Amino acid sequence: MATLLYRLGRSCFRRRRLVFACWLTLLAAVIAVGAVFGGTGRLDDEFSIPGSESQQALDVMGRAFPGAGGTSAQLVFTAPTGESVKEAPFKAAIDSTLARAARAPQVAGVTAPEATGTVSADGGVAVAQVGYRVSKNDLDADSLDALDAAAAPARAAGLRVDLGGSAFSGGGAEPGAQDLIGVLVAVLVLAVTFGSLLAAGMPLLIALAGVLAGVGGVLALTGVVGISSTALTLALMIGLAVGIDYALFILSRHRSHLAEGRSPEESAALAAGTAGSAVVFAGLTVIIAMAGLSVVGIPFLTVMGLCAALAVLAGVAVALTLLPALLGVVGARLVPKPGSRAAGRETAVAGPETRAANLGERWVRLATAKPWLTTLAVLAALGALAWPAKDLNLALPDNGSAPAHSSQRAAYDTVSRTFGPGFNGPLVVLADTGDTASPKAAAATIAKDLKVLDDVAAVAPPKVNDSGTYAVVQLVPRGAPDAQTTKDLVTTIRDRAARIAEETGATIRVTGQTAVSIDVSVQLASALVPFGAVVVGLSLVLLLIVFRSFVVPLKAAAGFLLSVAATFGATVGVFQNGHFRGLVGVDGPTPTASFLPVVVMAVLFGLAMDYEVFLVARIHEAYAHTRRPLHAIHMGARHSARVVTAAALIMVSVFAAFISSEGMILKQVAFALALGVLIDAFVVRMTLVPAVLALTRHAAWWLPAPLARRLPDVDLEGRRLNSPQPAPEHADLAMTRH
Repeated sequence: MATLLYRLGRSCFRRRRLVFACWLTLLAAVIAVGAVFGGTGRLDDEFSIPGSESQQALDVMGRAFPGAGGTSAQLVFTAPTGESVKEAPFKAAIDSTLARAARAPQVAGVTAPEATGTVSADGGVAVAQVGYRVSKNDLDADSLDALDAAAAPARAAGLRVDLGGSAFSGGGAEPGAQDLIGVLVAVLVLAVTFGSLLAAGMPLLIALAGVLAGVGGVLALTGVVGISSTALTLALMIGLAVGIDYALFILSRHRSHLAEGRSPEESAALAAGTAGSAVVFAGLTVIIAMAGLSVVGIPFLTVMGLCAALAVLAGVAVALTLLPALLGVVGARLVPKPGSRAAGRETAVAGPETRAANLGERWVRLATAKPWLTTLAVLAALGALAWPAKDLNLALPDNGSAPAHSSQRAAYDTVSRTFGPGFNGPLVVLADTGDTASPKAAAATIAKDLKVLDDVAAVAPPKVNDSGTYAVVQLVPRGAPDAQTTKDLVTTIRDRAARIAEETGATIRVTGQTAVSIDVSVQLASALVPFGAVVVGLSLVLLLIVFRSFVVPLKAAAGFLLSVAATFGATVGVFQNGHFRGLVGVDGPTPTASFLPVVVMAVLFGLAMDYEVFLVARIHEAYAHTRRPLHAIHMGARHSARVVTAAALIMVSVFAAFISSEGMILKQVAFALALGVLIDAFVVRMTLVPAVLALTRHAAWWLPAPLARRLPDVDLEGRRLNSPQPAPEHADLAMTRH
């Protein structure tokens, strides 16, 4: 691999004009296709599982009760303090508002508060229901604007009108200005790392090209595949972060070779062959991990993983081709000036081992001075951080976790406070009454049977369709939509299905948006352990091949699990338990997004392998030359710690910038990824890994001879590139230098 990438890097360096032309053509094509066939207007923010009981029932209900299968909204009317919505002026204003709402685009019907019994006892609050003919994904933004405008008469009369319901829900968020914050921090880190604005700007330029290609490709696919705004932003976050990091790794190695006195062309080729090999491996692990989300069996999660994988693939491609071409344009201008701080840093790394240790090496020397103590301290700290993960509560964030200043959050809080939290997430029981003697009697019996269940606050009168084949019974849980009692209630109703079928002859299924969310959470929770096993197993195999060692893969997998556990624990502590929630802009406890664990596991797996490879590859290289375990650890840290630190800080800054997003799903994912990278890079890879290698010493690199003969030699460190090249290649290099 190293030899192949060496030749690719040298070819791109020489034929830079052709490389630039190819990439410009590709980017133009991607942007054009996205503009014509895709775009952010086609994003799909509905999370469901086709084939699940709740989704199947929802689909049937849409056919049996035309208009009922679409999304819905709430108009929450609040009278001034001490007054009542029943007063004549307010009543007239509400009626006028409902009449205008019924004429709004895509509205199937409007139900007045009196019909649903949603008028508070003191008359201070009334809630009207607005049903749409289409799902939330097919709902036009203009339709919601028209509904808001329809509330003008009520507002003019002095009523407060808040709009809520599933039509306004959604935890995703499209990319915004927060992207620039991460970019600015990345520029600062790169400038400090390289001591040159020219060198600092190159990884950023390369990453932006990769983001244009990857995210542009995602947008181009929105015309044919349902892609959520969360998937788009995740692809942007990961694409930007890995794009900068991969370019940083190659450019850093290039600068080291330049400091050794190599020509720009040979230096670029060697950097592509050595650091480029690690980039290919690291990118491949991220791509496989993200694509591995498809094993969970949930379409929206599969699409999310494939979008992120596409962004990473683009980042790897530009780092291996466009960056060497750009290095050819810059030429010798990246050579550190003699006497500069940048030259001092490069020569300190590339120079004799007797030079004073840099900061990274000093830290690793401290960690390996008493490795047992370091190992125990890290395990205790990560264990304490992971402890809250036992209370992990998975759910899809709803309007209860929307920003406090939003209309949907005000509507949610008003309804919850006035009528009970269950009114924000009613359950719908769909009964197949086609084989019953009396559909109406069967539906009434079902409603009566459900009303006596624990945790049921109210049951609405059942509705039977015109053909008598189906009936719906809507019930209100006592608990909130994301409460455990509501989840238990869904299970209880489904367990009673056989008994109800014996009594009435009707089969029932539980559906509604709350049930759909519960089904998504249950399936994701059940997939967490199998997915984790696949990811850990993959890491063991890949690292076994790369480092030809038993200890290194086991240590890497254990470190990954510690990072994930600590990340989950901290996420639960902040979002569910409310610790330090003000720092991340959360005003109340909220459940953890259902798909956060598997997404974070996939991303952190790839990034953890990145740092493992870039750090341990240098240690392995030093050990292969000296056979001195502790010395190799220190030398590996001297060569790689600064780059790994810079890469991790860039990752953290890019992810952390998205914590300011108003979308709760994106906020949680960004927080978990930022903290996870911070823990994995600095606590696990830069501290625990050297300590464990110091404890195991020579045994860390042991592999049985029979297995060693059967494993492929990928030459990640580029050992063959350091041996004399064939004469024709030397001739080619000599010609290019002239």
